[in-house]
Amino acid sequence: MKLGLHVGYWGAGPPAGAMESILEAERLGYDSVWTAEAYGSDAVSPLAWWGSQTSRIKLGTNLIQLSARTPTATAMAAMTLDHLSGGRFVLGLGVSGPQVVEGWYGQPFPKPLARTREYVSIIRQVLARQGPVTFDGEHYPLPYPGGTGLGKPLKPTVHPLRSDVPIYLGAEGPNNVALAAEIADGWFPMFFSPREQAVYQKSLDEGFDRPGARRTPETFEVAATVPVIIHDDVEQAADFMRPTLALYVGGMGARGRNFHFDVFARMGYEAEATRIQDLYLDGKKDEAAAAVPTAMVEDVYLVGPKDKIRDDLEAWKESIVTTMIVAGDPQLLRTMAELVL
Repeated sequence: MKLGLHVGYWGAGPPAGAMESILEAERLGYDSVWTAEAYGSDAVSPLAWWGSQTSRIKLGTNLIQLSARTPTATAMAAMTLDHLSGGRFVLGLGVSGPQVVEGWYGQPFPKPLARTREYVSIIRQVLARQGPVTFDGEHYPLPYPGGTGLGKPLKPTVHPLRSDVPIYLGAEGPNNVALAAEIADGWFPMFFSPREQAVYQKSLDEGFDRPGARRTPETFEVAATVPVIIHDDVEQAADFMRPTLALYVGGMGARGRNFHFDVFARMGYEAEATRIQDLYLDGKKDEAAAAVPTAMVEDVYLVGPKDKIRDDLEAWKESIVTTMIVAGDPQLLRTMAELVL
């Protein structure tokens, strides 16, 4: 299992110490560093800025939101960063959710699977550079039908450094996970539990078995983001992460339309997730956090003393996860390198 460093998206401003952590991660032998975007900082600019001071570590987006850019604009960014980094770029994509897509980007959210399939297909066509790019799809037709009538198929001026820049998809729902296994090179599970790996396995197998599937289970990357809290007291370590799980399970999405809630329900925590969501949507955020069971935290995160985390890591190493993406200061990065690498 490889290690990756999660830098994510910014809060009020650039995260302090990010460059120091990235350089330390590269020195320690981490395989990758990842940026993200929501509705503030973008994923591409920081990766180019920080990545310019590195030489080996892979540079990935975890993830770029589909609605933020047209497929060809994303392909342009991928070609550009791949050239500038000497072939170290990994393109991570995701549909986000209706709150951001409709509220921030002013774009329609329906048919996310169909949009993802079209989006990836166009990017691969651009990267292949075998001719002018055209696409007869419902969501991203090229050239644009109607308008001035002057649109014409265009071939990228840039010769891609690699025609097979890896594309990973963020996915939580069963159909999305199956799509990732079918058309992508890798998958970002936001909440992954080695104990409940079977929750995802059926969907992955379905995708791998589809005609024309791009990868096999042996060549497919699974890059899971796993927060780590090292603390002598397990309960206090879990306390650091309860508000985060309460936010995602309870507040990220509406009742009946929350992909994170659904993941934990499939893991066997439906009753607990329902209580957390009810409290959170009633404005009782502290009570919602307190309702998050320690076992639920331990299933998807690494919390507790160093020796416990060393023991817990065995299940992760035996799982389908190929890269564990962690975040923290240089000291935590060194500890994880000692335990994993």
